[in-house]
Amino acid sequence: MIGPLRAWAERYRRRGKYTPVGVAFHWIMAGLVLFQLWTGWMMGRHPVGPERLDAYARHSEIGLTLLVIGVCRLLWRLMVPGPVNDADKPGLPSTLAHITHAIFYVLFTLLPLTGWILWSAIQPAQPLHLAGLVPVPPMPFYDLSPEWQFAILEWSKDIHVAAVIVLSLLVPIHALAAIKHHFWDRDDVLEGMLPELPDTSWHPGGPHYSPPGAPVPSRRQGG
Repeated sequence: MIGPLRAWAERYRRRGKYTPVGVAFHWIMAGLVLFQLWTGWMMGRHPVGPERLDAYARHSEIGLTLLVIGVCRLLWRLMVPGPVNDADKPGLPSTLAHITHAIFYVLFTLLPLTGWILWSAIQPAQPLHLAGLVPVPPMPFYDLSPEWQFAILEWSKDIHVAAVIVLSLLVPIHALAAIKHHFWDRDDVLEGMLPELPDTSWHPGGPHYSPPGAPVPSRRQGG
């Protein structure tokens, strides 16, 4: 199974492109991360009560969904490696880029787990639903003493807040680095992660289209 996948991905890799699956993973996770940062910031503005608890539950459920997507993305990367592009040139920028990606994966694991711990430490803990569909039971903290439950709540909250701060710093750094690669360095790093649009120039109505039976102009000749 892996062999055919890699053979299919090779036509993208040799052009410095990620596969459509890899591109989808990247942009879906990027959208969810931005949404989580925004909803996490907004949660503190809800009054204490059922509305805030509902916001916590939705935030935690999306976080767990993000964790599952992150695991699937990592497995995909292990099966189908990404392209070798200008970001892989030897040197400090490449090393920093790889470190940044590793930190992202750590945060994508740490944030959902600490959020799940936070939710589970609020008694009586209620189950969450992965992607709003699959029930996920709370962690078994109900047998612990109130002192231990409070301590777990505080530890997980501190770790969660610290991870959010790191993520909030890394996201704009990552975005600015991609913009720098594209507009300043003029390399292929950002283009490799952009979705490919189909070439319609040779379709009916396109500038290169010729009716059936007519000689097809060479792409080298222009027109």
